[in-house]
Amino acid sequence: MEYNRIRSLREDADLKQREMAQILNCSQQVYSNYELGQRDIPTDILIALADFHKTNVDYILGLTKTKTFYKDL
Repeated sequence: MEYNRIRSLREDADLKQREMAQILNCSQQVYSNYELGQRDIPTDILIALADFHKTNVDYILGLTKTKTFYKDL
């Protein structure tokens, strides 16, 4: 998994780890562990990250290099 991608997405949104953690309803430490690759990202958090950043899970997982932003349905 491309853990640095969630950091880049967060920074592109001008958010601090604490703010992203609040959005995901987890602690800042847990979120930091996701970014550092020290903790696997649960599926529900992965989906929430993709939804929040308007991208796809494949991009976050490193399966594609294209962010492929989507429009709200």
